[in-house]
Amino acid sequence: MSLLAPYTLGNVTLRNRIVVSPMCEYSAVDGVPNDWHLVHLGSRAVGGAGLVFTEATSVSPEGRISPGDTGIWNGAQQAAWARIAALISAQGALPGMQLAHAGRKGSTELPWRGGKALSAEAGAWTPVAPSALAFDVDFPLPAALDAAGIQKVIVDFAAAAARARDAGFGVLEIHAAHGYLLHEFLSPLSNRRSDVYGGSLRDRARLLREVVAAVRREWPPPRPLCVRVSATDWAGAEGWDIDECVELARWLKADGVDLIDCSSGGTLPHAQIPVAPGYQVPFAARIRREAGIATGAVGLITGARQAQDILDRGDADLIIMAREFLRDPYFPRRAAQELGVPISGPVQYGRAW
Repeated sequence: MSLLAPYTLGNVTLRNRIVVSPMCEYSAVDGVPNDWHLVHLGSRAVGGAGLVFTEATSVSPEGRISPGDTGIWNGAQQAAWARIAALISAQGALPGMQLAHAGRKGSTELPWRGGKALSAEAGAWTPVAPSALAFDVDFPLPAALDAAGIQKVIVDFAAAAARARDAGFGVLEIHAAHGYLLHEFLSPLSNRRSDVYGGSLRDRARLLREVVAAVRREWPPPRPLCVRVSATDWAGAEGWDIDECVELARWLKADGVDLIDCSSGGTLPHAQIPVAPGYQVPFAARIRREAGIATGAVGLITGARQAQDILDRGDADLIIMAREFLRDPYFPRRAAQELGVPISGPVQYGRAW
């Protein structure tokens, strides 16, 4: 599997296996992406990535992390995203949208303003969660979702999928990681419910699977559908772990998911995480081998040879990168040079290659 070779996922073919990971920019107004997002995402497409994901895009106003989050719950947002999807496509990359709901980590300030609970003056809202447990001492107390609230979440994801489809996106990802709402239901640390959405693994996974089913009705196969998971809470036997995640991946494959995007953490504010180059790759490898589903590897992958080695070992199908793309939007072109592989680019830039 060559890093720069095409890869088919569902009914689309990526020009290579390099993916721009969703990266929140906290720069929208009323959920509407703007010229910052156009340039940020468009430049990564020009840079040669095969698939460019939007940031975590909220399916509802209360699903935002902060007031600066993008959304896709109305027509103005859809129209703004359509412009961005068209630019990404015109540069030869596939536009992908990540649909998200922040859950109990919502109603917080922008990161560069501290990232803690919003004040009423700043427009705070009441976040929702599986249980009324705050993420941390400086975070808002969420309201536990009732049956009607759970159904609203499912409907909101489906409606957002339809808008993403109509805006011209070719790949869809459901965000079920990093301590946000769907991960909150998966983890016993944040889900203390006693109804059919809590308790056993099957019940804790129920909401995510219902969201997948609802999304699939608006985004039917062979349109590619991915799910981002946190493979572990890094909390030992008390939390969500890789064993449960492998089982979940088996169910998601049966539910029509095409690829698992393998991250970790986010449920606990002070988890001890052994961060090192490629530290999350073993999760992608295990899920790929034991669940029999395609995976994307993410987490401190910064070099072309490192990325190629992951593919050579069969640990993942796609290489998903975030911070390296912030440092270098043209990473795929540098990778091609390092690996000695030809790569095409915009004719306007041809004299540079």
